[in-house]
Amino acid sequence: MTENTETVLPPLRVAAVQMVSVPDVERNLAEARRLIEAAAGEGAKLVLLPEYFCFMGHADTDKVALREPAGAGPIQTFLADAARRHRIWLIGGTLPVAAPEPGRVLNATFVFDPEGREVVRYDKIHLFNFVRGSEAFDEARTIRPGTEVRTFEAPFGRVGLSVCYDLRFPELYRALGDCALIVVPSAFTYTTGQAHWETLLRARAVENQCYVLAAAQGGKHENGRRTWGHSMLIDPWGEIVAVHDEGPGVVIGEVDPTRIAEVRQSLPAYRHRVLA
Repeated sequence: MTENTETVLPPLRVAAVQMVSVPDVERNLAEARRLIEAAAGEGAKLVLLPEYFCFMGHADTDKVALREPAGAGPIQTFLADAARRHRIWLIGGTLPVAAPEPGRVLNATFVFDPEGREVVRYDKIHLFNFVRGSEAFDEARTIRPGTEVRTFEAPFGRVGLSVCYDLRFPELYRALGDCALIVVPSAFTYTTGQAHWETLLRARAVENQCYVLAAAQGGKHENGRRTWGHSMLIDPWGEIVAVHDEGPGVVIGEVDPTRIAEVRQSLPAYRHRVLA
């Protein structure tokens, strides 16, 4: 998406899939297949899955055993096949990819085009750490952080990639450049999600004057963890277009470049930045 262009790109219908993933890859893939089909059936041409849509284990180390080499593996094959079958852009939440250290993985987002071809991969940069009472998380124990921002070109403009905890670091989103859409596959905890999820998502939309599409884990998982959910699409003015509170489901809406242009013309804050 480029500001003040003469040619306005057409809107595109997009969807965020919300899941409550379990410690069983095949069950998760079956559920993802069902929800992707539902989204495509409602006309979505770009579908976003949540963080670790494929697996939520009993222990942090469980995902290490499921790691795939980049470019191969059953989970990546599932994503490529689903994109090709439904003729959609499919952003595969995240899945564990082999890291140089045997005890850690890369938390990787893969993007596939409507032909089922891998377009880009983003490895989550910021790793969640939180301790309060009985809740304790330290992703760095089992995840190697990524180092580079990633974007890709969709029919309506540039899409910026981020994952969950990245949402708290606005400098990452500035580094993505001029985006029409930012995606945030996530598994926010119930505690942190209730406090900050909507505020942070709307802030990223307002400050970058673009759409934000967030696909979340949302509910009580078999491993005892509870995630916040509230998958949503937010427009460039910070208004919530659609939201799904809890449990499996799909959020549908349009990314409209005309709306982006209108917001940026009436309040040209993105153009006025001086420290970019």
